[in-house]
Amino acid sequence: MYQRILVANRGEIALRIIRACKELGVETVAIFSEGDRGARYLDLADEAYCVGPAKASDSYLKIANVISAAEVGNVQAIHPGYGFLAENAHFNEICRSCKIDFIGPSPEAMARLGDKNAARELARETNVPVVPGSDGIISTEEEALRFAHDVGFPVLIKAVAGGGGRGMRVASNDLALKSALQQARAEAEAAFGNGDVYLEKYIEHPRHVEVQVLADNHGNVVHLWERDCSVQRRHQKLIEESPSTSISPETRSAMCDAARRLIQTANYTNAATVEFIVDKTGNFYFIEVNARIQVEHPVTEMVTGIDLIKSQIRVAAGERLPWSQTDIPQRGAAIECRINAENPRRNFQPSPGKIEQLIAPGGFGVRFDSHAHSGYVVPPYYDSMIGKLIVHQATRADAIAAMQRALSELHVAGIETTVPIHQEILSHSAFVEGRIDTTFVERTLLAE
Repeated sequence: MYQRILVANRGEIALRIIRACKELGVETVAIFSEGDRGARYLDLADEAYCVGPAKASDSYLKIANVISAAEVGNVQAIHPGYGFLAENAHFNEICRSCKIDFIGPSPEAMARLGDKNAARELARETNVPVVPGSDGIISTEEEALRFAHDVGFPVLIKAVAGGGGRGMRVASNDLALKSALQQARAEAEAAFGNGDVYLEKYIEHPRHVEVQVLADNHGNVVHLWERDCSVQRRHQKLIEESPSTSISPETRSAMCDAARRLIQTANYTNAATVEFIVDKTGNFYFIEVNARIQVEHPVTEMVTGIDLIKSQIRVAAGERLPWSQTDIPQRGAAIECRINAENPRRNFQPSPGKIEQLIAPGGFGVRFDSHAHSGYVVPPYYDSMIGKLIVHQATRADAIAAMQRALSELHVAGIETTVPIHQEILSHSAFVEGRIDTTFVERTLLAE
């Protein structure tokens, strides 16, 4: 096991990693920007170093500064969390060249699966169903139009790099496709430094279901069942749950096996999430692999009883996975609500500022993962998530009731949050009955 790990992230996920390391007896080195100076969670690390100004590109994304902090802190490994440098194969390679372990896949596996087009090709080779898409990157409007006319509108434009809904557009006719192509390229270039895009046939009213996978360095690969992430706004997840209400036991088994098979074929190690969409008839299609831990990993932890962050660290340190596939349960039902500092009634406008008072909910089966506290100032420079509220109960109906109760107890004064929209979603008959898809929020709640 490692003696010291650098946490190359901030906020909630940095705190989550620090806590896991403490329980493993591993010392931690935190990094922070000037925008996060004085954050209370930094006191829980054994050391903390400033890596630059508030702007992420000058601090958390500054590879030289992060590596310098790792060398000064004398660490053996770096945990990247999610976002920032978590899926940067170049950073991964630099860590390796500096004799520092990267807690994640190899640079080669990350590059192979991080490029969505290459991942689709690997999926085809592994007999994993793939949404009909373009043969590689779309370079011209003519290529895009030819593909759209072959498969039929609507089509989905997707950035080869990145995620989070950036560089993604839906087009329903020729004119819209030309305009959306330019917008998607520009947005992808600005967000990821790579404006390449490809096209897929757009599956209307799909469910978004993903499978958590863990793989060690000894050839062992297991899945930890699925999470349903269909409640979204503009391709950004709001609520996640496990198990999914949209798939049959047969589909669940086939999807989870497909995810495990793909990760094994890619010679991938550590944690990965394989994402699928499910159409109205129950067919599932591979869309991408997230080569990192996910924001919604607590949902899986609750239904399996497996600590994913500790598992990542142990695997990176060379340990074998201690379970076979039949050892991993899927018990009860778990739901996670992302609590963002946003005003959902003003088009989810960010709401940075000082939290005058924060009272976290509790009770049986309730978990609140957050770095925020009374007096904490939410900075305007980063993602607006201030916490994740998770519940785990015996049944989905019980989980919904527990989440409604927990949301009513969660008190955040001084800023706006997404709590009201979560309460609306959880009380909506379509959600309660499991009749949701990725357009549910926009079609119903935001359209009213």
